Amino acid sequence: MMRTIKIIFCAVAVVGVFINNLLAQDVEQLPWQKLDRKEMKPMEYEYVREADVMWSKNIWRIIDTRQKLNQPFGYPQKPLIEIIHEAAKRGEIKVYDPSVLNADQFKKVMDVNDVIKTGVKDDTVIQLDPMNPEREISVAVHNPLTWDKIKKFRVREVWFFDTKTSTMQVRIIGIAPVMEDYDADNNYRGDMTMYWIPYASLRDLLAKEEVFNAQNDSQHYSWEDLFEMRRFESYIYKESNVHDRNIQEYASGVDAQLESERIKQEIFEKEHDLWNY
Repeated sequence: MMRTIKIIFCAVAVVGVFINNLLAQDVEQLPWQKLDRKEMKPMEYEYVREADVMWSKNIWRIIDTRQKLNQPFGYPQKPLIEIIHEAAKRGEIKVYDPSVLNADQFKKVMDVNDVIKTGVKDDTVIQLDPMNPEREISVAVHNPLTWDKIKKFRVREVWFFDTKTSTMQVRIIGIAPVMEDYDADNNYRGDMTMYWIPYASLRDLLAKEEVFNAQNDSQHYSWEDLFEMRRFESYIYKESNVHDRNIQEYASGVDAQLESERIKQEIFEKEHDLWNY
């Protein structure tokens, strides 16, 4: 008899949970029906013939998420790095090893197991023995990857002048999240590129993920829209050159900033020069 009562009680509890979940799904949070972004697709690029490209230049940028315009990159509910890294761990997108030469040319695909380990560290620190303060002991410390460690993104892009449309255009080629690296004592050691991702393989994923809009909750756009409309702030750290050098290798401080601005200005002036040509 008691067993039967317990079974009935459990069945009622399960039904109650199901009904509560069902009712929770029916709660209206907006007075209008919101579009399902999971069905969105990126806009197709216009075909560009090689013969129509009069001039092109490869540019590398850094997007610092701490800049005011870039704050959506670190939105706590779903930052960009979470979207990318979780997809990479599931094997939905291919990412490329940053340790090889010319990694931004996508030379070596990273294994999913290596992706899962990226940013995760098991260190050993020396501490005083709580049972004997005069003796030191080694303690294992597990440091998981946290999204707040990713403060920058590297972007490789190509600028080109299309004679068919007489316009200067830009296409993003690759994106790389950059993680702050700390030692076992939590001392900052520098920046570490996690991996490189071909932007073309990311577009479908980014088109389905919404960006937080601080100015207007009713105006929605995707991460793919953000990159295509260039709604981010960045600075140039490299242009294609015969020595394959970053700006920091031949300039520093204010000089590096001025060199970055010079390259930026040169690209904008190039369109005017080609029009005259």
